[in-house]
Amino acid sequence: MKMKKFINEPENLTEELLEGLALANPEMLKIEDNHLVVNRKLETADRVTIVTMGGSGHEPCCSGFVGEGMIDISVIGDIFAAPGPQACAEALRRADRGKGVVYIVLNHAGDMLSGNMAMKMIRQDDIRVMKVVTQEDISSVPRSEADDRRGLVGCVPVYKMAGAAAAKGESLEKVAEVAQRVADNMATLAVALRGATHPVTGAKLASLADDEMEIGMGQHGEGGGGRTAVKTADETAQIMLDALIKDLEIQQGEKVLLLINGSGATTLMEQLIVYRKCCHYLREKNIEIVGNHVGELLTVQEQAGFQMCMVRMDDELLSYWNAPCRTPYFKM
Repeated sequence: MKMKKFINEPENLTEELLEGLALANPEMLKIEDNHLVVNRKLETADRVTIVTMGGSGHEPCCSGFVGEGMIDISVIGDIFAAPGPQACAEALRRADRGKGVVYIVLNHAGDMLSGNMAMKMIRQDDIRVMKVVTQEDISSVPRSEADDRRGLVGCVPVYKMAGAAAAKGESLEKVAEVAQRVADNMATLAVALRGATHPVTGAKLASLADDEMEIGMGQHGEGGGGRTAVKTADETAQIMLDALIKDLEIQQGEKVLLLINGSGATTLMEQLIVYRKCCHYLREKNIEIVGNHVGELLTVQEQAGFQMCMVRMDDELLSYWNAPCRTPYFKM
C-alpha cells in the first residue's frame, strides 16, 4: 500500500530524513556511518558525553536533541525499529572523550536487546560507560514492577538534565546519578484518539472507533487497557493527572515538571487547552509546576493523542532543567 505522505521510495526514508536533518542543522550535527547523528562539538568535548538510541519515525526524538547541553550521539534504526548493537557499540566508542559515557536507553524489547549487547561488546575496551534505562509508562504495570514499564517521552527530561550535568563538568558517576534520579522520579501516561500507521507498509498500529479513546496506549499502538468513550480535554487531563500523582505519590507543596507531548496529529491548540486544565488542577492541589514544555517531542507519525509526563523536581534538578542548551528541536 502506497502511503499518502510526502515521501519518495519507502526504503530510503531513514537515510533521507537524516540527510534532511543534517542539512537543516549543519552547525549543530552531522551524520556518520551506521546512522550515527553526532554533535559537531563532540571532538572538543572535555567532559562526560551522552549517547542514546532508537528507531526513526518518532521525530524530533531522538536525533533532534543532539547538540550542546543534551545528546552527543544518537544511534538511529529504521522506522519504529531499534538500531543494531554494532552501531550502538560504535557510538559508545566514538563518544568517549576520556571522561566516560552515559548511555540512555528507552525500555522497549529491541532497544534493550541492542543496548545490552552493545555493553557486552565494549567490555574489553578502555571505556567507562554507565547505562540508564527510562521506563516510566504507568499504564502497563505498577511501580513495583517498573522494569516492565515502557519508555515514553520521559527520555527527554533525562537527556536535558543529564546533559546539563555533563556540560557543567560533573563526573561520570554524578551525571549518571542525575539521569537515574530523573528516571526514578518521573511517570508518563499516554492517550490516543486514533492510532498511527507505519509509513512504509501502511499497516495500522492500532484501531479505535470514532467514539473511543484509549488511555495508556503505547507509542507503537500497544494497548493500555483503558479504552473508554471520548471525553473532554478537562476530563481527560484530570484522569491522567490523578493517575500520575498517585503513581509518584506527589504530596501538597511539592514541585513538578510537566510535559504535554503531542503524538503527531494533535494540534497545539488541543495541547494548550489540556495544559491549561493541568495548571488549574495542580494549583488547587497545591502542587507547583516549576518547569514545563507543551509541544511535540516524541511523535508516532499521525497518531492522534498526547503523552503527559510528570517529574518530581528538586532545586538541583531544576537548575539542570533551566540550564542553557542548543539543539535543533530543544533550546533554552
